[in-house]
Amino acid sequence: MRYALYFTPPKTDPLTALAARWLGRDAFSNEIFSDKAIGVVPENHAEVTADPRRYGFHATLKAPFELASSVTERDLLDVAADFAARTPAFAIPELVLGQLGQFFALVPGAVYPTLQDFAARVVKTFEPLRAALSEADIARRKPEGLSEAERANLLRWGYPYVNDEFRFHMTLTGKVAAEQQAGIHDLLRDRFADHIGKPLDISGLAVFVEEERGAPFTVRSWLPLADAQK
Repeated sequence: MRYALYFTPPKTDPLTALAARWLGRDAFSNEIFSDKAIGVVPENHAEVTADPRRYGFHATLKAPFELASSVTERDLLDVAADFAARTPAFAIPELVLGQLGQFFALVPGAVYPTLQDFAARVVKTFEPLRAALSEADIARRKPEGLSEAERANLLRWGYPYVNDEFRFHMTLTGKVAAEQQAGIHDLLRDRFADHIGKPLDISGLAVFVEEERGAPFTVRSWLPLADAQK
């Protein structure tokens, strides 16, 4: 069993519902949506969304990890509740559609220091609860292809893309072939038009769980940050 600390909007947020239908699964309820419920999609929509569908709509803060042998799920949830109660909610000024390599995601319009600091605090706060990575887990990250800073992060924090290397992104696709990228971009731009160019409230912290390796990630607990609007 693995856990992760992610950001996702509340279950009732319109962006959550829209993204769940695009990906084909709601991480809160584990409800599966057919393409017929989603609207116009590319022919290979199921393939394009397979990877983010398993993880659920989210932005990674603390990447999936096993609990240390002395730590229980209750310990994790208690730390998460305390962290959320002490951490003020805030907003990303602008959400945009971004392309990161071959995949698409919703990302901030610019690097936002408050967001970077929030993510770094999550990484450090929950680090004592994490079991060390196995050699196999390290190998899966292909450290030979990482930068020196990313390799150091992987060994120290269990994930390459933290602290100075962190870039907030809410993934909408897996890898998209070059000849399909323009069409997918336009489709996503239209589908998420109500949220692109608008602020995004960072109003909560979510604990996700993967019951066994390869299983879908689901929301175990969604905790409002301090002063978040109800």
